[in-house]
Amino acid sequence: MRIADDCPESWDRTVRIIARIEAGPDGVDTRFIVTNLTSSKPKRIYEDVYCRRGCAENHIKSFKTHLAADRTSCSRATANQFRLFLHIGAYWIMWGLQQIMPKKSEFRTAQYDTLRLRFVKIAARIIELKTKIKVHLPTLCPGQDILHGILPRVCKLAT
Repeated sequence: MRIADDCPESWDRTVRIIARIEAGPDGVDTRFIVTNLTSSKPKRIYEDVYCRRGCAENHIKSFKTHLAADRTSCSRATANQFRLFLHIGAYWIMWGLQQIMPKKSEFRTAQYDTLRLRFVKIAARIIELKTKIKVHLPTLCPGQDILHGILPRVCKLAT
């Protein structure tokens, strides 16, 4: 990371320009950040402020796009509020499902619509017993090996 403390004459305060330049097989990736934060090192500002903000924006985008949480078309505010409440519950379930995926699995970073189509929208036969609940999945199911691995951890999502 490189930093420059120069500023044009038109600016009334000192700013920092942080450049992150990465060269790889796909070409050069360059990012610039203009900030007035002086308390940290450039690498820390990039990773702790810039990247985290981008991550938060991606979560909001997932919330709106994959869970359709921006659809508040009712004329009553309470109905829209309840709809958002349900969408927030769905978001936490999908986030929890993503977190219990195996660390080396491609589903650990998959989008919520992919998780929903692969692991939530599956026909299953549920049998309630006195001490437990049995879930019988279809004999052929995409991602069945991962489902067997994460099903014991699904109960922790509720607590």
